[in-house]
Amino acid sequence: MAIIAMMAAVLLPYISHSTSRPRLEAYAVETAALLKADRTAAIRHRVQIVTQIDAGARSLRSGSTGQILRVPDDVVFDAILPSRCNDRVALSTISFFPSGISCGGTLMLSRPGTTYEVRVNWLTGGIEIVPRNTS
Repeated sequence: MAIIAMMAAVLLPYISHSTSRPRLEAYAVETAALLKADRTAAIRHRVQIVTQIDAGARSLRSGSTGQILRVPDDVVFDAILPSRCNDRVALSTISFFPSGISCGGTLMLSRPGTTYEVRVNWLTGGIEIVPRNTS
């Protein structure tokens, strides 16, 4: 018993704690849900709602609730966002307008072999998750 306990103590730190494929998908779903909530708030309250995207800090911040979603360090997080939206600089944001439309953007969450794109349609403001196998 003592030998097994010592082996476990030595080997446990080397066991991978990387994000699994289902957990990566869950992050994509959480990202889409946060964006959909901001779009719904813009329509319901008839105001512009801006979601902040910080790819460097690996996070999104809801403009309607202030909720922050952080992506783990082992997941590659990237964003393709418009440089301008509604005649204003938009580089790190996705804006939703009272009509439901948006300036759009794509957020990518990747790990070896799998990528999920969370796309915001610039015309309709609709949000979809597109899985991509990269292996």
